[in-house]
Amino acid sequence: MNRPIALIACCLLAASAAWVVAQESLPAGGGGPEPPATTPAHHSYAIGYDLGASFRADQIPLDIDSLLAGLRDGSGGAEPKYSQELLAAAMQRLGEQRLAVLRQRNLAFLQKNQQQPGVQTTRTGLQYQVLKQGTGATPTAGDVVRTHYTGTLIDGSVFDSTEGGPPAEFPVNRVIAGWTEALLKMKVGDRWRLFVPANLAYGEEGYGDAIPPHSTLIFELELVGIGSQPATR
Repeated sequence: MNRPIALIACCLLAASAAWVVAQESLPAGGGGPEPPATTPAHHSYAIGYDLGASFRADQIPLDIDSLLAGLRDGSGGAEPKYSQELLAAAMQRLGEQRLAVLRQRNLAFLQKNQQQPGVQTTRTGLQYQVLKQGTGATPTAGDVVRTHYTGTLIDGSVFDSTEGGPPAEFPVNRVIAGWTEALLKMKVGDRWRLFVPANLAYGEEGYGDAIPPHSTLIFELELVGIGSQPATR
């Protein structure tokens, strides 16, 4: 699948996901109102709207006339107006622009955040707030630790959490660099809020669909214990 088609496919998936979420929010047993009748005009507009909003959020300008022409040619099976080489170069440039926007947005967040009360910044650029002070031991690099945590992006969206489950166990030296640095400073019982720059997390590649490139990661991290939890019988 080429990149322009992949972009439209992503919009279709996003629209479908939004519909599924809406259906799941209805009361069990089908007690909610019947969904309104829709036509191709509705889902076509939804795709276009989501696409436009996405580009607006990424601060990437669109030539609407050219966008519509491309949609008409592609959906009608016409030959592309431009060469595949030129289209590929344009999509590569678009990707580079989007990455630059993501990088700048995350750097701006960190620059502003370091001025917030209680935020401390280490020499590596890791930022943290102490939310609760513990009195236990501090782990070493070779230890396994037990933690509760919630991880979010700078827009507040949650990408991982132990909420409602048991503590997660990790070797201190086998997690992202920002976590390792923080854990080596924490005591059992501490609860910190970490602001982990991309270079101490997943860098310019990101991680799957959940963590975009250049993402600053925010964790509320509690160090529950050191050493693996004994198995219960």
